[in-house]
Amino acid sequence: MVGRIAAGRPVAHVAAEMGVSRTTAWRWWRRYQQQGRAGLVDRPSRPRTCPHRTPACTETRIRIWRHLARRGPVDLARRVGIPASTVGRVLARHHTPLLRECDPLTGAPVRASRRSAARYEHPYPGALVHIDVKKLGRIPAGGGWRAHGRSEQVRGRGIGYDYVHTAIDDHSRLAYAEIHLDEKGTTCAGFLTRAAAFYATHGITVERVLSDNAKNYRSSRAFADTATALGIRLKFIKPHCPWTNGKAERLNRTLATEWAYARVWTSNDQRTAALPGWLSHYNLERPHTGIGGQRPIDRVNNVPGQYS
Repeated sequence: MVGRIAAGRPVAHVAAEMGVSRTTAWRWWRRYQQQGRAGLVDRPSRPRTCPHRTPACTETRIRIWRHLARRGPVDLARRVGIPASTVGRVLARHHTPLLRECDPLTGAPVRASRRSAARYEHPYPGALVHIDVKKLGRIPAGGGWRAHGRSEQVRGRGIGYDYVHTAIDDHSRLAYAEIHLDEKGTTCAGFLTRAAAFYATHGITVERVLSDNAKNYRSSRAFADTATALGIRLKFIKPHCPWTNGKAERLNRTLATEWAYARVWTSNDQRTAALPGWLSHYNLERPHTGIGGQRPIDRVNNVPGQYS
């Protein structure tokens, strides 16, 4: 097009021959006159200036908080004081990997996969409570391999596991957890009793409990008798479909990321002692994207006065 105009042809005629508007033809012709062939190179469509763009210092604060806290846009927005949508755009602009694609302790990107499933939610607290067990290796005295690196001296072989029994209300996401030495049916029965009592203190009556098909839930007479005594109906997921119990699975993942592997622990007792504080933060302070950025306590009916 530029070559035809340079040969002396009228701009309007060349534009009609090339199937473009006169404005476009004149634009390219002026670029060629001003810059030569360099003016014909494609330019990005983004604006040269963005007067309303988030200030660089704010973007830096967001990136620092993301590195230190390893939290999502909703939590970072609360810390920085700007909308979560803005935080999400800043993280995307800097090509920040998603949390599920990062190591929970170091934050380094790793390969990860996630199965998507249709989201459902029961209409009121207590209609369904999800339960599960998270198995964690115990930490040797002085710290394990995360503190000292991988070696035979700090493997902690033979010291066993902690079994974190977890429960989460389907509607409010109010969570409860205990650490035990096993996951036997009698242990699960005791946990169910105390979990029901915990929810009762918040005005929640547990009607149904959903779990996987592990023997400690499905085949335990003690667990079944306890549920009957509490007036709780037991439900089990479809075999080989763990995502059916997705809220408990997600709680376990959050628990591992934000508590179990959030820092380098120097002893197992130190990690155990930190669980109640983290649970309090989870229930009373931490916003959840699955419930519109609310805290679990915000969705609980008949909240006691100490949480108002």
